[in-house]
Amino acid sequence: MPLLSLARPLVKPGKQWFGIAGLLFAGSGVLLLHAQPYRANTVISTAGGCGMRVDVIGSRTSQADGFVVLLHGLSANKRVMFYLAESFSNQSLRVFTPDLPGHGASPGPFSYDRAESCTEALVEDLIERHAILPERTLLVGHSLGGAIALRVATHIPVAGVIAISPAPMRPTPGISREMLPFRNFGALPSNSLVISGGWEPAPQKTAARNLVPTQPGSSDKYVVIPRATHVSLLFNSEVAAQDRAWVARVLKIPSDSPIPPHWSLLGFVLGFAGLSILVVPFLREVAGNLDEPPKPETLSAPLLWISLAQIVVVATLAVSALSAGVPLRALRIFQGDYLVSFFALAGMALLIWNRRLAASAFQMRSRPLLAAAFAAVALIVLFGAWFNLSFYDAWLTSARWLRLPIVALLLLPWLFAEELLLGPARPESRWSRYFLSLGFRTIAWGALVAALFFLHSGEILLLLLSVYFAIFFALERLAAALVRRETHSPAAAAIFGAILFAGLALAIFPVA
Repeated sequence: MPLLSLARPLVKPGKQWFGIAGLLFAGSGVLLLHAQPYRANTVISTAGGCGMRVDVIGSRTSQADGFVVLLHGLSANKRVMFYLAESFSNQSLRVFTPDLPGHGASPGPFSYDRAESCTEALVEDLIERHAILPERTLLVGHSLGGAIALRVATHIPVAGVIAISPAPMRPTPGISREMLPFRNFGALPSNSLVISGGWEPAPQKTAARNLVPTQPGSSDKYVVIPRATHVSLLFNSEVAAQDRAWVARVLKIPSDSPIPPHWSLLGFVLGFAGLSILVVPFLREVAGNLDEPPKPETLSAPLLWISLAQIVVVATLAVSALSAGVPLRALRIFQGDYLVSFFALAGMALLIWNRRLAASAFQMRSRPLLAAAFAAVALIVLFGAWFNLSFYDAWLTSARWLRLPIVALLLLPWLFAEELLLGPARPESRWSRYFLSLGFRTIAWGALVAALFFLHSGEILLLLLSVYFAIFFALERLAAALVRRETHSPAAAAIFGAILFAGLALAIFPVA
């Protein structure tokens, strides 16, 4: 019998097509990544006591025509700047791309002021070491990085600045003071190019446009890229062309260098799709191969309108309570402490409200719980490795791994309560449960965004990251529903979802 169990196929009969399709997509993604590899040497800058990891793009032996210090935005990292870094490198420029404090592999703590001071210390150190010449250097940044580039250039004379959708620098209609990372910004440095996306929110574009002087003869310029969003600007060929022309104008060098193709970005998408497909057979093998067949669920959920009303009430109460203070500041996750506090408070309130249902649903079968936890951690490792290889430094550092169990435990009440309110996982209710779960998350996220505008919480990241969390919620709920169907255990599905949720939060929020 043990030999037979060891010999059984990794993928159940009838499900091989998931594995084949997933492997084909993932393999195609790997091949495309090799078509446009990201070639960088990584060094650690100790300037200012910051310990930032810096990618250096471009040959160290050939003579560079100029230099670029390329800064990522809030909750991003140097890896996501690969397309622009390659574009500048093609123009015979040497590019220095740091992970800001608390981002990527750079240690914390992060704060807006520390990110600026560490960037300024890095630029000064590069000048002192003759690694760059200030009169041949451009500071380039996206979002928060764009704002930092503009501010540092007012203190350190450089050749020019390119601010791609810079974070708002002054209050404008639709942007309150709580949303500003910095205060008291003065005049724009000379030779500054400010770029916005045509599909960005109007207040964001207005804030960027108002930075650029309108008088004739100005050395600065404002450009809007049609059909571009805040993030897609990083991979937009027109942005690369504008950057190339601006560098050529400021440094007096040719502007005919090639613009990189998008093979790496396409490779990331294909690989991500392939891994997502492979999740299906993986979860069925891990969560479905239990010693004892799970018993069908007999629990019944509250009526739909009662469940929705409960979510609205607890979400409103949670953001109201957090206006008096965030209890989980000790987590030291920039604005992620607010997010975790919200779901912890709302989740505990839901469990208390439905305590009888929670007590009847609680099961002590350890196998499905351990299987769900193992599957979630494995997916964090697998997807983190793929993101690191292709697109974004999502691999959790030791500081983030140490927080993972705590954050997952704090998120667990919400995930467990959500499973209870959704009711049993029956085939006929598969899609109604799915869309209802997304409705729960939409109400919760709406309360978080409303707190930003009406309670002045200042948690701007929860607005900026809304699209990414929406994508994550859509995929995570599909996977959690599969775990629930295989185990018939709401606790197992909740543990699985809580660990994945914690993994994403720790990968994307800076260490504070």
